[in-house]
Amino acid sequence: MLFNSVTYLCFLTVMVIAYWLCSNNARRWLVLAASLAFYGFWRIEFVFLIAFSAFVDYFLSLRIYEEKCPRRRLYLLLISLNINIGLLVYFKYAYFIAENISTLGQSLDQSWDFSPGNIILPLGISFYTFLSISYTLDVYRKLFDPIRNFRDYLTYVMFWPHMIAGPILRAHELIPQIVRAPHFKLHNLIGGIKNIIIGLFLKVGLADQIAPWVDEAFKAPPSSLGGLDVWTMAFGFGLQIYFDFAGYSLIAVGSALLLGVHFPDNFNWPYLASSPREFWRRWHITLSAWIRDYLYLPLSGARFKDSSEGGIDIEFNDRSNSFRLAVALMLTWFIMGFWHGAGWMFALWGVWHATFILLYRVTKKWSPFSSAYLMNFLGWVITLPIIMLGWIPFRADSLKTSIELWQRVFDISSYRSLAFRENFYLLVFLFTFGMLLTWFLIHTKAPVIRHPWVRYSGEIMAFAIMIFLVFIFLRPISQFIYFQF
Repeated sequence: MLFNSVTYLCFLTVMVIAYWLCSNNARRWLVLAASLAFYGFWRIEFVFLIAFSAFVDYFLSLRIYEEKCPRRRLYLLLISLNINIGLLVYFKYAYFIAENISTLGQSLDQSWDFSPGNIILPLGISFYTFLSISYTLDVYRKLFDPIRNFRDYLTYVMFWPHMIAGPILRAHELIPQIVRAPHFKLHNLIGGIKNIIIGLFLKVGLADQIAPWVDEAFKAPPSSLGGLDVWTMAFGFGLQIYFDFAGYSLIAVGSALLLGVHFPDNFNWPYLASSPREFWRRWHITLSAWIRDYLYLPLSGARFKDSSEGGIDIEFNDRSNSFRLAVALMLTWFIMGFWHGAGWMFALWGVWHATFILLYRVTKKWSPFSSAYLMNFLGWVITLPIIMLGWIPFRADSLKTSIELWQRVFDISSYRSLAFRENFYLLVFLFTFGMLLTWFLIHTKAPVIRHPWVRYSGEIMAFAIMIFLVFIFLRPISQFIYFQF
């Protein structure tokens, strides 16, 4: 069941009405049943896989909590981690591992070919694996007592608004909201509906409209493209994946809010970031925060945080071990790249971001301007192209293609010709300009624009246009990009 479908909107409407008519205990059963049905609508057999994985973590977490021997506690934790990571590796990386073993064998004149069989990737496996891992680790760290009721824990893992692609919440942030009896609030209803409308508009009105142009562009051989073509492709896919994933996140946030459950924001105008580090405080914030607490900070030797907000917002003092921090950063982003996909292109994407974050750390004290405004503007002018070029390996079909496309950017003579139809360049420009204009209108302090009547009138007009476009384009023609992760 896709968020961008009439089926989901009908499902959500029925669930919200039933939810607020039920008692608290009945609500908890209803949410679990709805989550099972939502996932089972895709493939029912994988519901049992998730339930099994959840039960293992639930049982082992109780044992970890009750165990007094540190060594045994560690063994129990390792069992849980091995099961979760093992399932993720098998379903997501088996083909990749087999392919690379075969390639290595060929280089050694050996026949190491083997087939892992017909493997179907469970929807959202990377996300609910992260949920399970964070829960077990937090119990091991004694941050909170484990959940005694398996129903509530399974609901946390399978809660349908965030199960497939986030936002990634910690157990102590979500489970109390599911267990308690929330009171109906009109502003939650209005806020939830607004988020869903904006999210659907971003997905079906923007992301799905530019997607065919981007797909067609990436089918072209790199040798036939010029530098401006590659920039257009990079910006085009950067806009597509942003509108697509931010749209999904807003629908998830809105769906949860209709049930009285609050999710943190997952995006905060990431393409307005003035540094690579700031970009990761604005893009997929809950994933960045998860990576910060469960990978980057432990590798850095620093104390972990305990929040799904803030992204990777880390400042170290001058006495910190710079070499260890650099290694931790590169390793973190290398793993983060592989988490997104089973391919060396994703690893390259991770290393790309790590490299520029390291460069930022070295150069951030150099300031050609005394004005913070000018420095932020200069930082944005430099950061945006870096981020957009970084999407090339994320979208390209191979490592070789990614490098060839980057080479075209630095071939000055290639800028003399254009390979695509003019509409593609115009569409990318209009989407970029529209995004910047929207940010300006929302954040400007100009008295004329901030006048209540102007803002209310503008908001009504904007939502009327978005609802109209959603009505025109709403159809499940493509799933969300992050569903494949």
